Amino acid sequence: MKVPLLAIPAFLLATALTPVAGAQVPPPSLGLPIACEPGRTCEVQHHMDRDPGPGARDYRCGSKTYDGHTGLDIRVPDMAAQRRGVAVLAAAAGKVLRTRDGVLDRVVGQGGLDPKDPQGCGNAVVIDHGGGWLTSYCHMAQGSVTVKPGDPVAAGQPLGKVGLSGLTEFPHVHVEVRRGGKVVDPFAPDMSNPAACSAQAGLWNAATAAKLAYKAGAILNAGFAEAQPTMVDVENGAVKPFSAASPWLIVYVRAITLLPGDETELVLKGADGTVLAQVRRPPLARWRAQDLQLVGKRRPPTGWARGTYTADYRVWRDGKVALSRRLEVRL
Repeated sequence: MKVPLLAIPAFLLATALTPVAGAQVPPPSLGLPIACEPGRTCEVQHHMDRDPGPGARDYRCGSKTYDGHTGLDIRVPDMAAQRRGVAVLAAAAGKVLRTRDGVLDRVVGQGGLDPKDPQGCGNAVVIDHGGGWLTSYCHMAQGSVTVKPGDPVAAGQPLGKVGLSGLTEFPHVHVEVRRGGKVVDPFAPDMSNPAACSAQAGLWNAATAAKLAYKAGAILNAGFAEAQPTMVDVENGAVKPFSAASPWLIVYVRAITLLPGDETELVLKGADGTVLAQVRRPPLARWRAQDLQLVGKRRPPTGWARGTYTADYRVWRDGKVALSRRLEVRL
């Protein structure tokens, strides 16, 4: 699924926060802008695009971004997680500059996205941290914004909840950092050479930097189903689970940010350890923002045998296993 270029409306960018001449205001030390556990209950989907041309390149010279992307996207696994409520947090202390609420949350798979939509950021909050430094938080759930312009906020204070408002096709918070109106990459804030991939001290505090350490590839969703799910089913958290009465046993795994050359493998085994189905795909020709792999078996005439069914998913990269997950279901 191609994620469209995010249109950030002018009201989020237009500020009078030019740094004061002679003032030496240090950049904010940023904490995690979402109440989740990276690697378990949320994942980084996109970094900022640092390529000044029509290509796309993240701060590690990788492809975990898309052309023109101006911030960091941290996503929750699916709409089921979003419906349970995930707070968007102030990354640092400051004062609320602007807010917007009332933009409808989209329906997954609805389509019809317009990259020029003036409400592309959806329900949002902008915080002034002083010295011309701003952070903005986009795509929050309708009716969830809890602050108003002029409010002081503390680091880690809830601002609203992750939603699906504006130009988005999956539940996430889009976070931008700006100084003097210019976008800054919080992982590599020296923008004098945006195409450089050298290591830099980022704006994140030490604990958050460790949680957001760069990685290519992650497993977002996995499980057993009674019928073949679509990507929309998985995104909506609407997969029908496998049971003894199911006509099929389907294993599904959704991975994100896979690299060109990655090979994905999925093996399903029965209660007696016999391989019921397996697939290993040829190397990917290009980067995949997300990838859904399925394998399955029709129910035998005698029904499903009692016991534990297993599935093993692997991503092979340069001849080694880069990602893996074992799944089990017991009848």
